[in-house]
Amino acid sequence: MPKRTIKPFRPIYPTPAGLITSVDAAGTANIITLGEVHNLSIGKPVIVGIAVARPRHSHELIRQCRQFVVNLPPADLLEKVDRCGTTSGRDLDKFAAFGLTAVPAEQVRPPLIAECPVNLECRLLDVQTWGDHDLFVGEVLVEHVDESALDGSGRVQVEKLNCLCYVHGEYWTLGRRLGTHGFTRAQA
Repeated sequence: MPKRTIKPFRPIYPTPAGLITSVDAAGTANIITLGEVHNLSIGKPVIVGIAVARPRHSHELIRQCRQFVVNLPPADLLEKVDRCGTTSGRDLDKFAAFGLTAVPAEQVRPPLIAECPVNLECRLLDVQTWGDHDLFVGEVLVEHVDESALDGSGRVQVEKLNCLCYVHGEYWTLGRRLGTHGFTRAQA
C-alpha cells in the first residue's frame, strides 16, 4: 500500500487519557488531563512517565512537591476529563468545579480521584527535558484498583475498566480483547 509522509503529531497511540493530581505547598490539589502517560519499567521498581508542558500549572506543582498521582478515568468521565484539560487550576478548584471526589492517598500528598478505577501514587525520581515537554519519571509506590474491576485472584479485568484513550487529539475507548501476551506459543 502506498504511504505518504506527514508531519508527526502524537505518533504513538493510543495512550491513556490520564488525570494527574498534584498539590501546592499549602496542600491545595490540582488536576491536569494528559495524553502523555507511559509505562517506563514494569518490573522492580515499577516506573511511569508523564510529559507535561513547562507553562502548565501542574508542572510547577509536581516539581515542587516531587509527588503525583496518575488516575485512570473510565470513558463515563469523558466530559469531566476534557474540562480538567481545558481549564487551569490557577483559576479554579477542579475537584469542586467538576464534581470529582478527592480521596487521601496512602503514601503521597496529592489525592486520588475516587471516580477513577485505577490510581497510582508516584514519587518523582527524575525530570528530563525533551522538546516542548518535561518528562516526569515517577516510581509507583502504591496501585489502587476498584474491587469491582478485579477477579477472584486479584487480576485486573480490563473489560470492567471502561478505559479512556487519547489518539491524535481525540478520545476513544478500547474495543474487544484480541489475545493475551504469548498466545501464539500455544499455536506453534
